[in-house]
Amino acid sequence: MPTIKELFDAMPAAFKPDAAPGVNAVVQFTLTGDQAAEYYATIADGKCKVDEGKHESPAASLTIDGSDYLDLVSGKLNPQMAFMQGKLKLSGDMGLLMRFQSFFDLSGLS
Repeated sequence: MPTIKELFDAMPAAFKPDAAPGVNAVVQFTLTGDQAAEYYATIADGKCKVDEGKHESPAASLTIDGSDYLDLVSGKLNPQMAFMQGKLKLSGDMGLLMRFQSFFDLSGLS
């Protein structure tokens, strides 16, 4: 299982531009708990760039415990269940958030 930092460091290389045609947006990640961190992913012009910190005006944001986020990405935690249980808080462009995970192939990180 990767660490939070390893996961976010791997995102640009795991980005699948063909899965996100025409997407130009910023998604903010606020991770809480023992692995607290803030990152934002900028998707534009067929590329993904990830930065540490807080973006001023993201199109969408999600807040989740760091260990729950790792479980979410690995498929151990269902996103809908996490949302309904209050583990995952979302705001902004819900359509973008619902498709976001499909923009990446993180299968090599387990």
